[in-house]
Amino acid sequence: MIDFEAARRKMVEHQIRTRDVTAHSVLQAFLSVPRELFVPEKAKTLAYIDGDIQIGNGRYLMDASTLAKLLQLAAISKADAVLEIGAGSGYVSALLSHLAATVVSVESDEALAAQATQTITALGQANVTLVTGDLEAGFRERAPYDVILFNGALEEVPDAIVDQLNEGGRLIAVLGYGNAAQAVVMVREQGRLSQSSHFNASVKPLPGFRRAKQFVF
Repeated sequence: MIDFEAARRKMVEHQIRTRDVTAHSVLQAFLSVPRELFVPEKAKTLAYIDGDIQIGNGRYLMDASTLAKLLQLAAISKADAVLEIGAGSGYVSALLSHLAATVVSVESDEALAAQATQTITALGQANVTLVTGDLEAGFRERAPYDVILFNGALEEVPDAIVDQLNEGGRLIAVLGYGNAAQAVVMVREQGRLSQSSHFNASVKPLPGFRRAKQFVF
């Protein structure tokens, strides 16, 4: 039998802290959420490997070290309302529940959304709302959000989601695919959006979010 609690501690010590993640709230969230509950039954023994884990339908649970760096970059406080794009099986939603005041997580895959809802409910994380819907639309009904986080890589951020960001809010995304992709933060200040790049991150893509092909004459 695997000691998942010990595996969780090792993940934090050897995969996350070694990547310059020092935010206590982020480290504590990773220690508190049982990652093994968010992977398929056959993959539970792999729950704490240093890598992505396939969760079905071409979707993946992001490796812990990259995910922790993104969450640290987001600088989420207990007063923040957060929108997560791409809930997957709900692991990031569960982490966010420990960091934020409220979390809305959008998932387009009905099977994954149902799984995420079941697990989040079983864990008693009442500040998380799982929504089944189009990822590219976000969830305008609860906007504006202080933080918007994309749980996967994309080519560009739709204006429809940028419009849901609060004044002073942060949008965290990995733009591009493969090893050249960049973790970026977009900040809305006085109605304008600024963007800064922070580190390279190879992250599995979210469905959609591809630039429309342009015709060349």
